[in-house]
Amino acid sequence: MNGIISVNEDAQTVSARELHELLNIGTAFKDWFPRMCEYGFEEGKDFCSKMSKTSQSSGRPAKDADISLDMAKQICMMQRTSEGKRCRQYLIDLEKAWNTPEQVMARALKIADRQIESLKMRNTVLEGDVNRMRPKEIFADAVTASSSSILIGELAKILRQNGIDTGEKRLFRWMRQQGYLIRRKGTDYNMPTQRGMELNLFEIRERTFTNPGGSIRITKTVLVTGRGQQYFINKFLRQGG
Repeated sequence: MNGIISVNEDAQTVSARELHELLNIGTAFKDWFPRMCEYGFEEGKDFCSKMSKTSQSSGRPAKDADISLDMAKQICMMQRTSEGKRCRQYLIDLEKAWNTPEQVMARALKIADRQIESLKMRNTVLEGDVNRMRPKEIFADAVTASSSSILIGELAKILRQNGIDTGEKRLFRWMRQQGYLIRRKGTDYNMPTQRGMELNLFEIRERTFTNPGGSIRITKTVLVTGRGQQYFINKFLRQGG
């Protein structure tokens, strides 16, 4: 009498096709089961249609259904045969075993195990998020006053403190190669490009000096804004230097 019960953590269900075989029904399953369903049983409530595993006869899946224990017991009663009586008693015994405190506890432990595994998976995802956010955390430690603009040389020092092997000259060269600073030799050499200014990565500080002869001299210094510091530090950390 084994093999007709399919157990999950929510309810016991019976394979209609296997029950049909155990009851030794002469009518073909495809004709018998629809007739059984006409006795007030509802799909989705009392049974759920499905395809069976590969059958031994045809080698192809066949129509089947998972039926509730109550529906299975009623079908057994309707057969009025010794097979029906034995199957019904077997189902009653299984239902009693299902509801023992030990079985209830075992199912509760299985549900708890699934919840623990789900939490482990969520923690793994969160750890991945933390690793992706780590550059921003490092930036928060490295730049305590991101609202202040700093020299490119000072930015190079911050990068070195965070494991990026660079220096002031190399950082200038990298910024020129990446199109943040003008690489063309001339009066605007090492000045921010249009792109760098539009991204609000730099500001230009001008100072005016009076030469001994009375002429005026203007100097321009490129500073990295707070936004620029965050932009460049996170960019280097994500690239690993």
